[in-house]
Amino acid sequence: MPSIMIADRDPNERSGISWLLNSWQIPYDHVYKAGTMEDVFQVLEDHVPDVICIELDMVARSNWERLKLLVEQFRPIVLVMTAEATFEKAMLAIELRARDLWLKPQTPEVIRRVLTRCSQEIVEARNGGRDVRVAGSWSEGEGVTYRELFVPDSQNHREQTLLLAQLEETRHHPALLTFLQEFPFRQKPVLLPLADVIVGVFDTQQGKESLASMQQLARRILIEWEARHDSPLFLVVYEAQDQQKSLSEKYQDASQALQIRFFTGYRQVSVAENVINWKTIDPFLTPAEQRTWVDMLHEGDRDGLKQWMYTQFSYQKGPYPEPGLLRIRLTSILAQVRRYMKSHGLDGTNVEDGYHRVFEIILYAPILYRIIQELLLFIYKLMDVVQRQRGAAGIDVIELALRFMEGRFSDSSLRLEDVAGYVDRSPAYFSTLVSSSLGITFRQLLTNMRLKEAEQLIAETSLSIHEVAERSGFANANYFSKVFKEKLGTTPRMYRNQKKGVESKKNTYL
Repeated sequence: MPSIMIADRDPNERSGISWLLNSWQIPYDHVYKAGTMEDVFQVLEDHVPDVICIELDMVARSNWERLKLLVEQFRPIVLVMTAEATFEKAMLAIELRARDLWLKPQTPEVIRRVLTRCSQEIVEARNGGRDVRVAGSWSEGEGVTYRELFVPDSQNHREQTLLLAQLEETRHHPALLTFLQEFPFRQKPVLLPLADVIVGVFDTQQGKESLASMQQLARRILIEWEARHDSPLFLVVYEAQDQQKSLSEKYQDASQALQIRFFTGYRQVSVAENVINWKTIDPFLTPAEQRTWVDMLHEGDRDGLKQWMYTQFSYQKGPYPEPGLLRIRLTSILAQVRRYMKSHGLDGTNVEDGYHRVFEIILYAPILYRIIQELLLFIYKLMDVVQRQRGAAGIDVIELALRFMEGRFSDSSLRLEDVAGYVDRSPAYFSTLVSSSLGITFRQLLTNMRLKEAEQLIAETSLSIHEVAERSGFANANYFSKVFKEKLGTTPRMYRNQKKGVESKKNTYL
């Protein structure tokens, strides 16, 4: 009977597969175990097992050439395991001419079926005098291999329809694989499980299915899956209009269609016939958009923020913008939120963790509407904190603004925007804050400061009215006289004469 080596760093994995061999009575007379690469080399050289089941992640780069050499020399059937079935892992398995790929955690049923088939092939080959230990294709079916999926082959063109199945929680993919293996397809596809998606390849050269019927099949899969499981599923049906494309090219096009779920959400079937053409957008906020955000944040305009977000990010149908660009745009918005936090002294406080959590969600959350909801909820929370601090914070801002204005009111070009910028508030918000805190408008506040200075200059100096107006911050002497009379009920010249008369009487009595 054949022999097998189980090589894995995890002793539980080694014991588990060994237990399956015994409990299912799979015919292997010797089961060798290896926990390190030195153990692997020792078993290969001393016992030459017919089948090796090896964890790819345990093979260091320095051991790779030696392992390939021994596999080429002894020609065992190679089965590979990995927790990360990426393109790089797939290429390593191809170099080993691996028969099958197991994505951890793999189901016992798949392990049993594969190991039983390998054992039977070896026994039949020995009886027939043939060596088939490296024969066969690295797939779950005949005629389609992982190599075709990842490596373009210009010589191999077939009419194929792809079905890509992806769960929101990829840890449930083993259950999805079992579900698809047991599903009553009229035409059984080849199933190729990867780290984050299961690829089904339908050979439509014989008895071509229409795209509409494939879409109906996908919907039936979706309905039956959700009747049994809670994990949301997204399906892509892809049939290339250009059937001269290789399977690898078709897979790349279909993989792009998977990103449609970013806009539509899970529990959907997406149909594609070509590569996705994403709409080009500028991912960064314009200066005008930045000002709009600053105003809405400082004014606490929740309805305005919500409406802006829904208008910007509500995509009912294609063409869709490339999801990566939208994530950049969302981080550009988050930068304005960061400025809002800093202007209110909230950076470094207990809301900092919430900020970083939202940043992670923007980068990695798979669904757009969830990102929008989380971002809005975080902004609303910030606004609640600011609202609670508004009393004390408002006084501090006003005091800071008053000190700034007292040193610059003589500048006739001083504007509301200048003072608002100094205290890091939007002009609209700062104007409202002045009115609510002091009971007068910003313009009245600035005019009062200038008139107070003018009164003192008129009473205590011999400067001309024109010079007094200029030093007080009034650009026009006539306007100054008009404002002065409206405020004090007399002209600047008469006010000076009155003050001089009072001073003269004081001197007479003294």
